[in-house]
Amino acid sequence: MSTEAVGLSNEELILSFLVEGGEEFTSGEALSDKLGLSRAAVWKVVESLRRMGYRIDAAPARGYRLVEIPDRLTALELTPLLSTHDIGRTIHYFDSLRSTSETAKRLAVEGAFHGEVVIADQQTEGRGRRGRRWESPAGLNLYFSVVLRPELPPQRAPELTLLAAVAVAESLRDSGVKAEIKWPNDLHVEGKKIGGILTELTADPDRVQHVILGIGVNLNAQERDFPDELRQSATSVFLARGQRVPRALFTAALWTRLEQWLDLYSEQGFGLVRDAWRKLSSTLGREVLVKAERRELRGVAEDVDEAGALVVRLGDGTVERVLAGDVEQVRSRR
Repeated sequence: MSTEAVGLSNEELILSFLVEGGEEFTSGEALSDKLGLSRAAVWKVVESLRRMGYRIDAAPARGYRLVEIPDRLTALELTPLLSTHDIGRTIHYFDSLRSTSETAKRLAVEGAFHGEVVIADQQTEGRGRRGRRWESPAGLNLYFSVVLRPELPPQRAPELTLLAAVAVAESLRDSGVKAEIKWPNDLHVEGKKIGGILTELTADPDRVQHVILGIGVNLNAQERDFPDELRQSATSVFLARGQRVPRALFTAALWTRLEQWLDLYSEQGFGLVRDAWRKLSSTLGREVLVKAERRELRGVAEDVDEAGALVVRLGDGTVERVLAGDVEQVRSRR
């Protein structure tokens, strides 16, 4: 296990410059000047990165070019790819954890800042909604939790779940799979679950102290990686498009997308999030069966309201607002 807070080491700085250079070579002289290191010292850092699994081409009189990064999710891989101002600027990485949300909650209580991320290569007791297990095998997918400290009253916290769902769905679509959102927090591709979101709140009566936003996305899992009982209902980006996903690139893109939506939400409120969620929803317009703790409702999911509740029109014409519960989609869109 290792825990890493982002610090701009020479390795991270050189990787940042090489990432910025894209497919072009970056001269050793330029790296030397930017870092205040000798050319020999730059070469030693490059050799150190190569030993860690980075493929870096070198050409006389041209310099260095980053060709491939290892399929890891430590700060060293992620930091050079980030353009965020808060999310992921402090990264706590673990090879294996019981639950990223459990660890993030402890760090939040200890004073973790807005945007600090706990990420694990594997979870042994990953959690979904309502205490369900989230399968989290090593080396394949994405499991992280981020500490958020929004200036919100507690009753508005559910809006963050819908916001996160929009960010994940858009990131998946950018990766070539047509993801949709099943209210409120599941991501589906062609009816199969590809991701999920778990939002946990700690609040005073009038203000949120912190929100732990836990996100899991199936990226490179193959059918054999799912338990037998999930093989018909779960999928991954690899299964959907037939090609592996560079996990660090996907993660950095998702964190950027999530932060963009958080900034927009902070500036303009829930309306734009709600509009985007509607466009990405697989639930609206369908007949649904809602299983809450003490009752079941059956009707047509018509909308999400200004508080993020699902608006369901029942068979007798009455309308119910659903704030929590399991939603089963009974019939296709009209």
